[in-house]
Amino acid sequence: MNNDELISEAVEYIKELQGKNSGGHDAAHSIRVYKNALVILDKEPACDRTVVLLAAILHDADDHKLCNNVNNENTRAFLARKGISDDLTEEIVRTINSVSFSKNRGKRPETLEGKIVQDADRLDAMGAIGIARTFAYGGEHGRSIEESVQHFYDKLLLLKDELNTETAKEIAAKRHAFLEAYLAELNEEIQL
Repeated sequence: MNNDELISEAVEYIKELQGKNSGGHDAAHSIRVYKNALVILDKEPACDRTVVLLAAILHDADDHKLCNNVNNENTRAFLARKGISDDLTEEIVRTINSVSFSKNRGKRPETLEGKIVQDADRLDAMGAIGIARTFAYGGEHGRSIEESVQHFYDKLLLLKDELNTETAKEIAAKRHAFLEAYLAELNEEIQL
């Protein structure tokens, strides 16, 4: 199986696995992270594309917000079914495990692959899509508007300073400015 077929099958697997999820951690999120990773890869070619792309697509397959898996069981099972070697599987799992904001706060991934996937995921929490995801997640979990807005201050506004690659930092500048403009407008409207 070539890499394009493997990536395509990973996308289909994520669609099946996350098809019923909403609240911003759905298959569409994983596909956007994959697309963000492709953009970053164009400028950071000196890494393992297979690891980056599979980790980007599969990064939420075992997310603690979506399931109770503790050892990346969904990811490992998919890769095993596709005949992926143990070494490559472990590299993909290590990369996935270096991405999470809540689990890795303040820690940067050791590999370029991890840095790219982490940046790709964080970019999807910024800008217009980050706003939409925040309120979708908040609504799904019964959070008030105020509680969802607090997430901007607890996480979203911090992301631009925690990115790893220059490409992601360039993309993030516009998205961060949009977040700030949105909050300024929201605060103005709330004051009415």
